[in-house]
Amino acid sequence: MRGSVHWSSGTKLDCKNERGQSIDVDWEEGPSPMQIFLQMIGACSIVDVVVGLKNRDFGNVWVDLDGDRREEYPRSFTNVKMTYHVEGDVPEKLVRRTIEKSHEKYCSVSNSLSKDIEITWDLMLHEK
Repeated sequence: MRGSVHWSSGTKLDCKNERGQSIDVDWEEGPSPMQIFLQMIGACSIVDVVVGLKNRDFGNVWVDLDGDRREEYPRSFTNVKMTYHVEGDVPEKLVRRTIEKSHEKYCSVSNSLSKDIEITWDLMLHEK
């Protein structure tokens, strides 16, 4: 895996991967790198949930995230609270097991975090 980040001007960055796909970041006017990092914890885990539910009748899946950061530098996360939302007729036990497995084994982003960062989560099932 390869990538590059170029400062383009002011507070703007151009982030590219090896395929030339890019994300524009503006640390003052747009999501900061830490905000994007928090969202990528959710994105990586949602992939596992959606794949785990592939044979079930479900609709929307989303996760709300709250991250607390240290006051002193480095201002790393101290904890991340995630609330998963799944719409549809899915067994709660299956969804919970899928989320647990995501954070135990499959989600590369959350498993790349320091072990002293606490990740907690909850689940809300919604009718379709």
